Amino acid sequence: MTFITCILIFLVVVLLVVLYLHQPRPSNFPPGPLQFPLVGNSPIFRKLCKKLGHQYRAFAHLAKEYGPVVGLRLGRHFVVVVSGVEALRQVLGREEFEGRPDTFFMRLRSMGTRRGITSTDGPNWNEQRSFTVRHLRNLGFGRQTMAVLIEEELTQYLKSLQNEGTVVNGRNAGKGILMDLNLAPNVLNVLWAIVAGTRFSSNDPKLDSLLKLLRTRSRAFDMAGGMLSQFPWLRHIAPKASGYTLLLDVNARMKEFLMETIEKHKEGYVEGCLRDLIDAYIREMKSRKEDPTSTFTDDQLVMVCLDMFIAGSETTSNTLQFAFLLAALHPEIQDKVQHELDTLLGRSENGKVMNGLKRELVLSDRTKLPYCEAFLTEAQRICHVTPVAGPRRAMSDTKVAGYDIPKDTVLLLNFRSVHMDVEHWKDPKVFRPERFLKVGDNGELELNNHDDWLLPFGSGRRRCPGEVLARSFLFMFFAGILLHFQIAPDPRMPPPTHPAHHSGTLPGLTLAPHPTKLLLTPRSH
Repeated sequence: MTFITCILIFLVVVLLVVLYLHQPRPSNFPPGPLQFPLVGNSPIFRKLCKKLGHQYRAFAHLAKEYGPVVGLRLGRHFVVVVSGVEALRQVLGREEFEGRPDTFFMRLRSMGTRRGITSTDGPNWNEQRSFTVRHLRNLGFGRQTMAVLIEEELTQYLKSLQNEGTVVNGRNAGKGILMDLNLAPNVLNVLWAIVAGTRFSSNDPKLDSLLKLLRTRSRAFDMAGGMLSQFPWLRHIAPKASGYTLLLDVNARMKEFLMETIEKHKEGYVEGCLRDLIDAYIREMKSRKEDPTSTFTDDQLVMVCLDMFIAGSETTSNTLQFAFLLAALHPEIQDKVQHELDTLLGRSENGKVMNGLKRELVLSDRTKLPYCEAFLTEAQRICHVTPVAGPRRAMSDTKVAGYDIPKDTVLLLNFRSVHMDVEHWKDPKVFRPERFLKVGDNGELELNNHDDWLLPFGSGRRRCPGEVLARSFLFMFFAGILLHFQIAPDPRMPPPTHPAHHSGTLPGLTLAPHPTKLLLTPRSH
């Protein structure tokens, strides 16, 4: 056999492999950019994300060109990006779109298989989610127990701020304190109390370790899965460069951390005495130990805990950082929030603060502070920290906006497109809490929530189960800090970038403000 013949045979084999692996666009699939053999739209999409700075901007660009429903192929996966309230409503309200992709990358997220709540679907998801939500309620999630935990955490944080010598990550600036106001440790502390029944001390190395693991893990993922999702074989060729080694290491350390706590709970478990969610889960495992089909295992419990921490700590703390930055950039709006707080909790004589607070803030005050609630709602709209929702999977052949969506197609939901819709909001880049207020029948301000146009916690049965905790924490810490401190930009630095125009560029699942410190000046009471 001649050399030329060998070359020809090799080229024919390569061509046949390419033709075999190439997946042509399905009939009546949503429009999108030209797909290439093997790689699909991956190179174009990566280039667009790099150019525009984030996935949600790339999705907005594609929607302008191809419409609210865009069809892509990223690696071997067909992906549909859905934007706009009408198209999203068709997806969010239908059971056939409640699935999660069953891909290598999604399994890697769940430590090698499909476990927990976030990355699963079907009967397993229903069972684990229902159990978790039910027992969180039994443990006081959304009731007085949760309120006490948040109020106590706020009290401790305010003490640390008022004690200038013990401020973490800050330093004195005249009469004020320079802080980054990263409250992820405080959010995680409340979550840990609900899940594991204990709190971390402020200088506990375990708290710092857990936060670093969660942060590293979050940065390693994006909603489209990145290169490792599109081309999983890269883990064999470039395990470090593809991020595979990093994710395996983070998964192993996270599992070790959580299993240590679970084992201690098993040792101290007392039948009939449920201290926290882990105890409730252990009881369920014991009651089903003779059932070979039970989904209640140690590995499931690890992922349920991890799902709660991932969904709660970083998103809530990032939202608060955006809210405080907006307060600093809009002092006239900050004054309105503080006037409302003073009127309720302070004293009032001709509008002046008199002789200190009548009492401290409590969670039940939330319904009495509509302007504060409107501020936080507007902050979540304009600075949505998860602009692209977790990927969905079509569980059967179906349609969206007249286009055919084959079974197992991955759907990415561009919530940011709804929050920045010009036709509905008129001036979406303007920070204006008043858009969420109206005058009620009694002549007082009350909230006007624009329910169809607000998706900070998702919608439908996939709506975030930790919404009650997140909203409560946001309110208590935002209102509690503004009650005691005036917030302003760092006077030593140029004014920070307005979040409405540039909501951070950190990679991963969530957006965060650019690192910046704010000046907290104690208010005289």
